[in-house]
Amino acid sequence: MAAKIRVTVWHEHRHEKTSEAVRAVYPDGMHTVLAGALRSAGDMEVRTATQDEPEHGLTDQVLAETDVLTWWGHKAHHEVRDDIVAKVQKKVLAGMGLLVLHSAHYSKIFNNLMGTSCSLKWREANDREILWFTAPGHPIVAGLSDHVVIPREEMYGEHFDVPEPDETVLISSFTGGEVFRSGLVYRRGAGRIFYFRPGHETYPTYYQREIQQIIVNAVRYLAPAVGSAAQTYGRREPIA
Repeated sequence: MAAKIRVTVWHEHRHEKTSEAVRAVYPDGMHTVLAGALRSAGDMEVRTATQDEPEHGLTDQVLAETDVLTWWGHKAHHEVRDDIVAKVQKKVLAGMGLLVLHSAHYSKIFNNLMGTSCSLKWREANDREILWFTAPGHPIVAGLSDHVVIPREEMYGEHFDVPEPDETVLISSFTGGEVFRSGLVYRRGAGRIFYFRPGHETYPTYYQREIQQIIVNAVRYLAPAVGSAAQTYGRREPIA
């Protein structure tokens, strides 16, 4: 039997504590919904971590036991410790997958890995979002048709100030006419990163079956290959 993918679902977990509107959507926290969807896939071993835990829940042991880390943050990016971010970045460069969700485009870890402002346009006004698949057959959209309709979401609009991605898997169109690159794959060192746009805290997006399927697919895609060798660097002798 193949080993399960070890996933850590990291969540800021602040909005649910202070906002009745958010608590009504995610009474036990957004991370519990995401973790539940991943556990239901059957091939994943899932744990959660939140920002207010010691070391933000990302101890050396937790990171050592994580193949893929998912990250959702919004109002407290600045409170994430730089030394924890540095440890996460080192793990990504060594091969750990990173799934960056929605407003985590402004997270320290994503900003560090991109090297840009990661800024964009936004509007919270019950826009309908259509996610269009720009890479048919890509593993991240396996089992789905050619688009997903999200009835109500926050709008993100271009320009999205990120480097040109290695792959663009999804773009979004919104009620107001805006478009946005909503599913982007990057490679940094030995690790893969996927930015996935939907998931504003006041909308039930993460309960939607198609969105859960994309997240499950993305975690499988980001997981490091079994048996992949660690790279070594520095001076070496000639090959005999």
